[in-house]
Amino acid sequence: MTQKTRPELTALYERLARTEDAARSEAARKRHEKGYRTARENLHDLVDEGSFLEYGQLAVAAQRSRRDYEELQLETAADGLITGLGAVNTALVGDEAAQTAVIIGDFSVLAGTQGFYHHKKLDRMCELAEQLGLPVVLYTEGGGGRPGDTDIATGVSGLDVGSFLAWGRLSGHVPRIAVNNGYCFAGNAALFGCADITIATKTSYIGMAGPAMIEYGGLGKHAPTEIGPTEVQETNGVIDIVAADEAGATAAAKQALSYFQGRTRSWSARDQTALRDALPEDRRFGYNVRRVIETLADEGSFLELRRAYGRNVITGFMRLEGIPVGLVTSDCQHLAGAVDVVASEKTARFVQLCDAFGLPLVVLTDTPGFMVGVDSERQGAVRRMSQLMNAGAGVSVPIVNIVLRKAYGLGAMALAGGSLAKPIYTAAWPTGEFGAMGLEGAVQLGYRKELEAVQDPRAREALFQELLHKMYAQGKATESASFLEIDAVIDPADTRKVILRALLAARGGQGRGRSAGHGRG
Repeated sequence: MTQKTRPELTALYERLARTEDAARSEAARKRHEKGYRTARENLHDLVDEGSFLEYGQLAVAAQRSRRDYEELQLETAADGLITGLGAVNTALVGDEAAQTAVIIGDFSVLAGTQGFYHHKKLDRMCELAEQLGLPVVLYTEGGGGRPGDTDIATGVSGLDVGSFLAWGRLSGHVPRIAVNNGYCFAGNAALFGCADITIATKTSYIGMAGPAMIEYGGLGKHAPTEIGPTEVQETNGVIDIVAADEAGATAAAKQALSYFQGRTRSWSARDQTALRDALPEDRRFGYNVRRVIETLADEGSFLELRRAYGRNVITGFMRLEGIPVGLVTSDCQHLAGAVDVVASEKTARFVQLCDAFGLPLVVLTDTPGFMVGVDSERQGAVRRMSQLMNAGAGVSVPIVNIVLRKAYGLGAMALAGGSLAKPIYTAAWPTGEFGAMGLEGAVQLGYRKELEAVQDPRAREALFQELLHKMYAQGKATESASFLEIDAVIDPADTRKVILRALLAARGGQGRGRSAGHGRG
C-alpha cells in the first residue's frame, strides 16, 4: 500500500523547490551563458555530499509590500544568500575537523545585493561560527547594499547593521576564507577584504564602491569592469590566490581550509638528496627557490599566497608528513631576496595569521637584509619594516629557521622572528653565510681607506676579492655555528627530517605544558 503524502508536506517540498536551480532555470541559464556557475553549484562543489544543513532557505527579500509573494519566492530565493553548516574535506581530515560554516552569495538574486534578511542570515552564521569555533568559507559576489527593501523600516542610514562587526569579530578566532567571482562592490568588498585568505577568479572586479556610487559621488562614470580588476588587486596584495574560474577558486578554498583543519594521514615526498645540488656553486648566482620548496614539502601540498605582491619573500602553506605549516621563504630572484616595505608587511600579516591558528612556521632564509636607501625611506621603511619585528616577537608557535645561503643584518633577524635565537631550531646549509651586513658592503665600508690607497684598478679589485674571501671565511655557516650563533650546520638532504624532529619536540613540550596548565590552549 502506497503511503499518501500529506498536503502540508507536499506544499513544503514545492516551496523548497522554488529555491533550487531547476525552478530558477532562467537565472541559471544567464549564469551559464557568462561562463559562471550558480550559487548552488558552488555549494555542491564545496561541501561533501549529503553534509549540508541549510539555514534560512525560505527567506525572501523584504519587499512583500511592493511585489507578488510567489514572484519573490522565485526571484529572491533565500534572499540572495545560501547559509548553513557542512563538511569540507572529510576524506582528507576526518568528519569532525571538516565541519565548516558556509555563506554563498547569489548574484542571480537582485545582483547579489545585501538586504534585510540577507544580513540576518549572515549574522546568524557569524554567531554560530564564533560559538562553535568553526571556520567560514564566504562567496562574496554581489553589489553591496540594497535600497529596495520596503517592508522593514531600518531607520535613516542603516549604519547600525551588525554584519560587518560580526564578521570582524571572527578575526583571530576562526579562519575566514573569502572567494569571489564577478562583481564585488561596497559591503561585499569589505567582507572580502576582511578575510584571512582571499581567493578571486581572473574575472573578478573588487572595489569599495561600485559604478553608481562612484558616479554620484562626483568621481566620474566608469564601467564596472574598470573597478578593481583582478590584475590590479593581485599586484596590490588584495588577492591572496588567483584562480582561473569558480571551479579553481573552490578547489583553492578547500585546499587553503585544509591547513587549518589539521594533519592528513596520507602523504608522499620527493627524493631529498636533490637538495644537495639545489643551489649554484657560485654564491653570486640566483636560483629558483620554489624548486627547493616543492622538494621539501609533501608532494602537491605547497600553496602560495600573494605571489605577485612582495615577491622577494614567499609566503604560503605546505605539509611535512601531513603536518600543516606556514612557510616564509626568501626569493633571491627578486631584489636578491632583500626584505622591502611591501614584503615586510606581507610577511608580518602572514606570521600573525599562522600564530593565531596554531600553525608552526618554517623559514628558509637567503637575504642580504632589509632593503635600504632613499627610496625605501620615502616608503616609510622605519615604520613598515618594524611591523615584521613586532609580529615575529609576538609569535608563540614554534619557528624552525633554515639558512640556505645569506643571512645578513636586521632583515635576516626579522624573518626569523626578531633574532636567530627566537626559533626553536636555527640551522644552516653548508652554503650559509652570516654577517651584520652584506659581505661586499662590509668590505667596502670596513676597508675603505685600504682600497682607496691602491691606485691601480686591477690591483684594487684583487685586494677587494682577497678581503672578501677572508670575510666570507669568517662568516661561513660552520664558523657561525662554532660561536653558537646558530644551532647546527646540516646536510641539505636532511632538512625535512631536521624540521620534523624539531616540530615533534616542540609539540611534545607544548603537550606537557598544557597538561600542567601552561602554554597555548
